[in-house]
Amino acid sequence: MTSRIPRDSRLRLVRPRPLAAAPAAIEQRRVRRPAPRPPEGTPAPAELAGMARSVLAAAARVARWADRALGPGGDSATADGKATLSDATARRAADALGLTVDQVCADWDTARLAGLIEVHGDSARPGWRLRAWDRDDSAVLRGWVALCDAWSLACPEPEDYEPAAVAEVVTAMPQVLSFLQLSAGPVPVPQLLDLLEQRVTELRTERCEVDYGPRPDTPAVAPEPRPAPAVDAPLRPLLDWALRALASVGALTYGDGQATLTPLGSWAVWVKLEQICVAAQSPAGNIEQGAEDMLRGCARLRPAAARAEYRAWLAARPVGSAVTELIAAARGEDALLRGLAFEALRVVGGPAEPEVRAALDEPTLRPYALLWLAEHDGVDPEDAHDVLTREEATWLWVDTAAAVADHGEAPLLLRHLETAVQPTVPALLDEVRAVGHPRTVQVLVALAAAHPDPAFAKAVRRAAFQVHTGG
Repeated sequence: MTSRIPRDSRLRLVRPRPLAAAPAAIEQRRVRRPAPRPPEGTPAPAELAGMARSVLAAAARVARWADRALGPGGDSATADGKATLSDATARRAADALGLTVDQVCADWDTARLAGLIEVHGDSARPGWRLRAWDRDDSAVLRGWVALCDAWSLACPEPEDYEPAAVAEVVTAMPQVLSFLQLSAGPVPVPQLLDLLEQRVTELRTERCEVDYGPRPDTPAVAPEPRPAPAVDAPLRPLLDWALRALASVGALTYGDGQATLTPLGSWAVWVKLEQICVAAQSPAGNIEQGAEDMLRGCARLRPAAARAEYRAWLAARPVGSAVTELIAAARGEDALLRGLAFEALRVVGGPAEPEVRAALDEPTLRPYALLWLAEHDGVDPEDAHDVLTREEATWLWVDTAAAVADHGEAPLLLRHLETAVQPTVPALLDEVRAVGHPRTVQVLVALAAAHPDPAFAKAVRRAAFQVHTGG
């Protein structure tokens, strides 16, 4: 994503297509099919956004208080530099809002997970979603989806369960939610428990290690796979925990021995399924779009085709306003658009330098701007990352991982893991936690869900929990 040439794949988010398909992809335009519609009975986006605002109302209230009381010149929000709300600040908020300290702390955590608050070290600032809260339904819905994706952090896990067992349940819950969505009504908990046990058994079978190599001094024979381990601990308490956590974020209702997806939860499951099942379509009419929509349209094009789109878009408007619009798109919450915006700025070249240089003062844009300036000054794209400090490189790694988690697939996220500058997993987790990226928790949750190694997933989930709780 940060290179002008296809050979630099460290941060590139465009999934390459087979070379045999390249001529057809370049010369032919696929027919655009109508956008898929949600299931019948799904509320309109404005109504869904109203539901999300209701679920997040308490969190938004605390976030707005923090914006007023903890702005520039105010007291710091945290005492430990780890985003844990300090006791003094929690008491101030409780007195101002008429809440208990525990309620304030819970709402603070929810606001962080939903992106309403961003914490950097010992300072808190309102997130982009809070600024757009009253006018942008899509920002509200994406904030709720971010909270829903982190449901496993919403409630304490049951005691006396190994983290690996908890991770298995977290990995299996998407199938449970899909079943609830297809059922379109209440489902008894015993039926969900049967499904969960089957999925956990499948996960353990998939992890069964088989030695496919011949043994020394013995003839090569077909290996005998070891049987999958049985589910050796009752999963009912873990299912109960998962359903209560999902209910707490508004994804379902749970009681009287059954669970039912809420309209928000049903819509979220449908969106996830569409992201998986619907092939991306080539964009059309990008020249007439604003910068953000143009970049989204180019997200899945091959690099050469995307650069052609950037040139056509730039040719249709004054360079100065185009650069300003691209920088504004890069400031948004979507890390994918941030990287693509700087790819488009590479096409602009020299005229973009003043605004790119000014972006060095913005922590969110600084790593991208440093790479752009290095390449503009003639540094080989393969070596441009040397201009970044270790902390800047780590921040960029997390930002790119956030883009992959939002728009890519699990194998792409695992390949991105290999690009980290840290030599070991503990070093990576320590530096990722220290860098203070606002999407750290979501990135770690997605990485743990995608990785097939239970030991790695356990370590990453522990790190995500520690970032979330400030431990």
